Amino acid sequence: MRNYGDHLQYSVFECQMTSTDLVRCRAELAEIIHHREDQVLFVDLGPAEGRGDRVITALGKQYTAVDAPCIIV
Repeated sequence: MRNYGDHLQYSVFECQMTSTDLVRCRAELAEIIHHREDQVLFVDLGPAEGRGDRVITALGKQYTAVDAPCIIV
């Protein structure tokens, strides 16, 4: 996932993806996960405009907001 976005937490990544990127990412993950044991969730936050303000705060390393369509994986 590090090739696709920013590592926010242990297994959470914020990714700015085109539809092609998303298809490629899903295909790569499908090859390596254990389908009966693992679960990968994709949360589409929609376009930056009209999304509303993010309510993300952080302790420790500062969170940097991104003004682009993004998906949390």
